[in-house]
Amino acid sequence: MTADIKCDDMTITYQRPDAFTDAHTHYCPGCTHGVAHRLLAEALDELNLREKTILVAPVGCAVFIADYFELDGCIAAHGRAPAMATGIKRVQPDKVVVTYQGDGDLASIGAAEVMHAAVRGENITIVFINNAIYGMTGGQMAPTSIIGQKTTSSPQGRSVVQSGHPIQMSELLAGLAGSAYVVRRSLHDAANIRKAKKAILTALKVQQAGLGFSLVELLSTCPTNWGLSPMDSLAWVKTHMLPIYPVGDFKVADGVKEVMRDGVRSNS
Repeated sequence: MTADIKCDDMTITYQRPDAFTDAHTHYCPGCTHGVAHRLLAEALDELNLREKTILVAPVGCAVFIADYFELDGCIAAHGRAPAMATGIKRVQPDKVVVTYQGDGDLASIGAAEVMHAAVRGENITIVFINNAIYGMTGGQMAPTSIIGQKTTSSPQGRSVVQSGHPIQMSELLAGLAGSAYVVRRSLHDAANIRKAKKAILTALKVQQAGLGFSLVELLSTCPTNWGLSPMDSLAWVKTHMLPIYPVGDFKVADGVKEVMRDGVRSNS
């Protein structure tokens, strides 16, 4: 449904993606999960994939993602979304299988699952939300929390001596042979959001072409647990997260550039 709102000489057009339901999301004000959801929904619509996509939900803030998408889907045990996606893709190779996971789900309890999926070159796509904290369970330190970041479980700030360094998952996964497309983007401003949308489109095309494991990491906000306003949270991503988690393409395997340039060419 498209609604046109006339304002002087301008016409503003807003269209809800077909991949969305009419449900209102439960996310906190200023959280960019909603932005990431819309980018994924738009990409699925533009590639006409809604009827053939299976979405694997995580345990975490996005556990109710199935309520917001008009897609077939399931919920995996904490951290096990890549394993569930592997099984689904292997028995239904004609489907597009996408997991949507936070940093606590993917980089902590699910670290082994995602690494082995990448090692095997599983032909699945992962949208990885990195907000440097455990959002759903009360703001504890995550594997991606940056040095000095105060959380409910590191009130004095994350210490290298006590907790080690933050895990840079994109760089880690890009070094595995089975990875085809691993990139990091950010959701802190409009220009970067546009680049994130393009990356999600590419990752889905990589899966359609049968090229292997693809992951798009998105730097996201958590105003509630960071103790910041929504606007200050966007600035915090830019000033504190980007130096530790620079945006970029960390793995673009053979064949991916062709897909990016010419569209999907199935290898099946």
